[in-house]
Amino acid sequence: MISITGIKHQEKLESLPFFTKAVAELLIDKSGKNLDSKLSQLKKIGYLHSLKQNLYTTDAYISKTSQMDYLEFMANNFREPSYLSLEYVLAKYNFIPEGIRTITSITIKSSRQYQNFLGTFSYRNIKPELYTGYVEKNWGNHTIKEATLPKAFFDYLYLKKITNPSQELSHDLRINWDSFAPKDLQEFAHYVELSNSSKMFRLLSIISKYASK
Repeated sequence: MISITGIKHQEKLESLPFFTKAVAELLIDKSGKNLDSKLSQLKKIGYLHSLKQNLYTTDAYISKTSQMDYLEFMANNFREPSYLSLEYVLAKYNFIPEGIRTITSITIKSSRQYQNFLGTFSYRNIKPELYTGYVEKNWGNHTIKEATLPKAFFDYLYLKKITNPSQELSHDLRINWDSFAPKDLQEFAHYVELSNSSKMFRLLSIISKYASK
C-alpha cells in the first residue's frame, strides 16, 4: 500500500468497494471545506474516483478486484433495488450475439441511466409483482443479483416494442434458440402468466415453436 498523506484510515478506506462522503469524513478525518478540498485533491491525482453523486471508490480497490464482478456488483448498488437483466444478461450467456457495452438492469424505481469511468449503467422500470426471477451470486463477502436467462428474456420482450413478432423472434433478434432449454421455456411461461399480458401470451405461443425445435 502506497501511503497517501492526509488520510487517517487509509487501509480501511481502500478496503471498501464504495463509500459516501459521510464515510470519507470519518476515515479521512476531515470535514467541511477541508474535506471537499481533500477529496478534490485525491481525485486529481487519480487516487479517488467518483461513481455517482456522493459515491466514491479508490483506485487501490479497483486495481485489486475483478473488474467484471465489480461492475455487476456496482450495477446492483447504483440504483436499489435492482438486478442485472435485459441485453446485458442475454449477451453474457450468448443468447443474443451483440457485444453489450451498457450494463442493463431492472428496478422498481423510475428508469435511470448513470455514466462514470466504469461505463454506462441503464435501469428500466418494471411493476413490483414482476420484480422476481433473479438469483444471488456470491462475490466474496458480497452478493450480485442477476436475472435467470428466461427472466432476462421475459424482461427484454416485456419492455420492448414488438411490431412483427414472428419476424423479430425468428430472424431480426438473431436469438440462439439452441440455448433455450425446455425448462427455460417453462420458467418463461411462468412469468408470462404472472404478467397477465396479452402481448406476452402472444409472444409465448410463437416462442414455444422455436424453443421446442
